[in-house]
Amino acid sequence: MKRIFVFILISTIFYLNIFSQNIKNQPIESERDDTSIIVPPDYERAVEEMNNDWLINRMITQKCNRDAATPVFYDDSVYIRRLQQLPYRIEMPYNSVVRSFIDRYAKNIRQVEYMVGLGESYYFPIFETALAKYDLPLELKYLPIIESALNSRALSRAGAGGLWQFMVATGRTYGLEVNSLVDERCDPVKSSDAAARYLRDLYNIYNDWQLVIAAYNCGPGNVARAIRNAGGKTNYWEIYPYLPRETRGYVPIFIAANYIMNFYQKHNMCPATPPFVQVTDTINITKRIHFEQIATVLNVPIEELRFLNPQYRQDIIPGNIKQYSLVLPMNLVSSFSVNLDSIIAFRADELTAKQIVIEPSGAASSQYGGGVIYYKVRNGDVLGKIAKKYGVTTNQIKKWNGMKKDSIYVGQRLKIYR
Repeated sequence: MKRIFVFILISTIFYLNIFSQNIKNQPIESERDDTSIIVPPDYERAVEEMNNDWLINRMITQKCNRDAATPVFYDDSVYIRRLQQLPYRIEMPYNSVVRSFIDRYAKNIRQVEYMVGLGESYYFPIFETALAKYDLPLELKYLPIIESALNSRALSRAGAGGLWQFMVATGRTYGLEVNSLVDERCDPVKSSDAAARYLRDLYNIYNDWQLVIAAYNCGPGNVARAIRNAGGKTNYWEIYPYLPRETRGYVPIFIAANYIMNFYQKHNMCPATPPFVQVTDTINITKRIHFEQIATVLNVPIEELRFLNPQYRQDIIPGNIKQYSLVLPMNLVSSFSVNLDSIIAFRADELTAKQIVIEPSGAASSQYGGGVIYYKVRNGDVLGKIAKKYGVTTNQIKKWNGMKKDSIYVGQRLKIYR
């Protein structure tokens, strides 16, 4: 009994310290007798958004051996045998609730084909790398299937965001930057590392992966409350009636997602192929750059840049503040480096310029003389010559324009305060 009390106490403290992940399910007494199966509403919402996504509508289903895209179902004994064949650390028990979710996936052929295609070609290797780093079961890579339907910019009703659906406070606790321009909850690599650490911490509390998965959905506080109301029992299926209704379906749908991701071919499904280059590379950015500048100069769809870099909320990489990363298709990396000056200069005043000093109409002259001009660099210009012409120093020009070196190029627009 003492062990159970300590267990609940640790769970509660953990819940308070990180403000709980996805805290949106508050248990209601009358729900305990409600045995209805609830599909997590945020999963439904993510699937609906996926259907309207730019990338999804351009994916091409691969050819495979099937007569037609018609749903296929099997007897319970087949599902049981296949689940037991999976080389997993997490137990995958079968029951009528799990079956209902498997049948649901089997009916939604189009959605499953897209998620399989996106996962196998891009996301699953990222998830597996993070999980393996912390020695966690690799089958947890399917959690984002039910959290976000692999929509990196998914946002729940409660404000949870990204593939792994982190709340803002929890994301920041695990080192993810969230502000008006950058939301690393949407960064596939960084959010996956944070999710792996969060799952590891939950396992250190429960030592049971099914309870970990439930806590990931409704928060450790609700799981601790369900354990207490169940008389100290710590088996997921025994505390099932005491969990929030939405969480009751969470472990079953996780089991169903693991099933369908491994046996989709048995259900007449073929992976869909993304229309972008699958091999990518990461570039460090130290300038303020807008996606439209990159898209126009490199002739790449801006939607592709958004897919590969979903953490930039306004299409702006604020590299002038600190170093940020940019993911590009491998075949564009060299072109980006060669054309960097042209990219930065393209519509810079419109897309990336910031009003550093501005005087209201009729106000007295500022310390810079009350005005600012934009000088366009010509052939033969050097920074010292321009500074002398306007009675300022080269260091001032460099500071006003975020420059580290004296080098300038023809066509560059320089801000000069007079």
